[in-house]
Amino acid sequence: MRFLKNTCTDPYFNMAFDEYCLEHLSLEEPVFYLWQNRPSVIMGANQEVNTEVNLAYLKEHDIALVRRVTGGGTVYHDFGNLNYTIVGETKNLEHDYPQYTHCILKALQSLGIPATLSGRNDILVENKKVSGLAKRVYKDRLMVHGTLMFDVDLEVLTQVLCPPLTKLQSKGIASVRSRVANLKELLPPGTDISSFKNQLEEILSNHYTDKVVIMGEKEVAQIKLLAEQKFAQWEWIYGRSPKATLTHSAHMACGTVNIHLSVEKNRIVSCHFGGDFLGYLPTSALEERLKGIPYDAESIQKCLSSFHINQYFDGMTVEELVGLMMQSV
Repeated sequence: MRFLKNTCTDPYFNMAFDEYCLEHLSLEEPVFYLWQNRPSVIMGANQEVNTEVNLAYLKEHDIALVRRVTGGGTVYHDFGNLNYTIVGETKNLEHDYPQYTHCILKALQSLGIPATLSGRNDILVENKKVSGLAKRVYKDRLMVHGTLMFDVDLEVLTQVLCPPLTKLQSKGIASVRSRVANLKELLPPGTDISSFKNQLEEILSNHYTDKVVIMGEKEVAQIKLLAEQKFAQWEWIYGRSPKATLTHSAHMACGTVNIHLSVEKNRIVSCHFGGDFLGYLPTSALEERLKGIPYDAESIQKCLSSFHINQYFDGMTVEELVGLMMQSV
């Protein structure tokens, strides 16, 4: 295989890099590259944001939220994670996809890691997940990419991939929570992620006898534009979320408040307040005003700021109502 160098750690650029290589890179033979992202959560193409991610935690810790072009589950990236991508032509997907996945599997095994393939999308070591794979076909091309958990902060991973507890029904694809492990524990003491990356790159490039592909300035500029105009946009990250029905409930100063929300493309389609709470005015005006509003705390607070919320929910503040709607109280 030929190989590319990609040292950028911006997740929006890297999602665009993958798409550009799949759709536009000149291919004489398969190409691979290894890359990293700054702390970020990467959702599958078909997932609903609010069922997958603790958005409040992401905002508090400045963790990027990104949607990729491939299916599969939501994953967490940080500088303890190494990603790989392989792009090549395909005439027989059932033949070529296993070949690409086995490239990574064999590279890990050559480093003394007893890695095995589970199903079609996971690489395991001692029944713990160390890599998740996803794929996409574009015309006669196939892209396979995935994660390699080297020294990921598992505490943060658990926090970001655990949305606040809520009763919900979603047509999106929910991530399967798996037992995970870091590869660092299986390598010689003192091995850091930089040396691990170099070893993998050497193996996958046939000890650097394969040709390096150089990305030109014009191509990089096109990737940056794609990152800005598509992958960093609200419409791509949130607006592709499938329809979901969410129910939040809490006992507040005014009594029990139940909120029933229908959300599609991360906008509120309908909202209904129920419960034994006390208030002076019916909530129908609030329910009507919330229709069409983006389902995020900032947009909801802006929408409700013109109302005297304590007239609808006795003793309740706008901040408390927003928190309940986002299930962070």
